[in-house]
Amino acid sequence: MSKAFTKERETEDDDADAPEPLPPGLKNYITPAGLARLQEALDRLIQERAKVVETVSWAAGNGDRSENGDYIYGKKRLREIDRRIRHIRKRLEIAVPVDPNRQKNRDQVFFGATVRYADSRGSEKTVRIVGVDETRLEQGEISWISPVARALLKAYEGDTVEVRTPAGPEPIQVIEISYPES
Repeated sequence: MSKAFTKERETEDDDADAPEPLPPGLKNYITPAGLARLQEALDRLIQERAKVVETVSWAAGNGDRSENGDYIYGKKRLREIDRRIRHIRKRLEIAVPVDPNRQKNRDQVFFGATVRYADSRGSEKTVRIVGVDETRLEQGEISWISPVARALLKAYEGDTVEVRTPAGPEPIQVIEISYPES
């Protein structure tokens, strides 16, 4: 295998680790809790990496590596862990922590707010507006750059705003706005 091919392959892998780009001019806001979760994930990966390195070293000492499952799987897992570690470190470098507890204007929707709203069919939903790296849809946490969050930002209770959807604009009404207790 030529060195040129190897070098090209390394560059492709490096690009895969690059953080997802944010729209131009936007910062990578994150709540303190989200920042802590990201740091914890990094710490867990670093600990797991040490254990996998130990397994790979042991497996390498067993001789023929071509049919050594522990070695082959371990090397693959190391690449996955290293890729994820690089990704998280890059995201931590560009993170801008914003504490929603410090929000003084609690009557309006800003980053970190929990918002209860009703759609045009009358069904109510509750979402919390968080950073791109901390979204958890199953817990109602949506990215501040998502269409729903963008529509809700700067709205007041009782306001009706329009969310851009593939089917066209849909009105939603803000029912309640809350922030974490200080």
